[in-house]
Parts: sequence; C-alpha cells; structure tokens
Amino acid sequence: MSFAAPRESRLLVYVTALAALLLTLLPLPQMVSVFWPQFLVLTVLYWSTMTPHASGMLVAFLAGLMLDVLQGTQLGQHAFAMSLVAYLAIRLHLLTRAKPLFEQSLFVVAALLIYEGALWAIDGWSGRDANSWSRWLHIPTGALLWPIVAGLLGRLHAPR
Repeated sequence: MSFAAPRESRLLVYVTALAALLLTLLPLPQMVSVFWPQFLVLTVLYWSTMTPHASGMLVAFLAGLMLDVLQGTQLGQHAFAMSLVAYLAIRLHLLTRAKPLFEQSLFVVAALLIYEGALWAIDGWSGRDANSWSRWLHIPTGALLWPIVAGLLGRLHAPR
C-alpha cells in the first residue's frame, strides 16, 4: 500500500506564515492598526482549508505561540484561538474550499469571530481589559481582503 506525499511543500506553508506574522506585527499608526487585518489568521485559515495535510494543527499552534511571545500576551492565548480556528477549518475544508469566494468570506467572518471571541473570553477571565470595541474592527477588513489573500496564496501553490 502506497501513500502519496502531499503535493504542497511544508516549507511554503511556513514561509508564508512567517511573512504573515511580519505583516501582522507591522508597527502602524493607531488609526490604521485598528482596521489592520490579522494576516496570520487569514494565512492559517487558507492553508488549513485548502491543504490541510500540508499545514495541519502544528502550524496554527506554532504561529499562535509566536504571536503570543512577540506581542507579550498571555502564553498560549493566541495559540489556543488559532488552533481552534484551524481545527474548524480542517474539519470543514471539504465544504469550504469548493465554495465561491463570497461564501468563503462568510466562513472567514465566522472564523475571525470565533478567534476574537476566544481572545476576548481569555482576556475577560484573566482580568485584562476586554471592553474595547475596536478589537472587533479587523473582522470585516479580513473578510473583505480574503479574496486577495486567497488569490495570492493560491498562485503560490497551484499546479503549474
């Protein structure tokens, strides 16, 4: 019995996740940073949806852990939220990847709401300030940018 190796390169997944981490951590003015999408979450969502065998839960957990360390948040907060979103994307990848980009954007809205809701709950339970409404503003921006992110990442791994 022969198992075929995944077509996608794990190195490509890690390199794009690192680039998305840098975009997420980019220092921006306050007015722009409120609307700046979570590119790392969008990238993890893309790879978990389109090629779950190449990315998997490990990429989501490590990406979230790096975000925790570099942002100085509670250790494991982003790792948990990103792993939760990646798990849902992997479970629903057959339903999601065949949909048009508009319907995929609706899935991205739900995934980003779950991601931010998990972070909000952890902040609330730990006594951190969780009442800021501005934490939710990156969700519509991420959904609007999903077709661009999916198009760019799709060009990287499409068979030539």
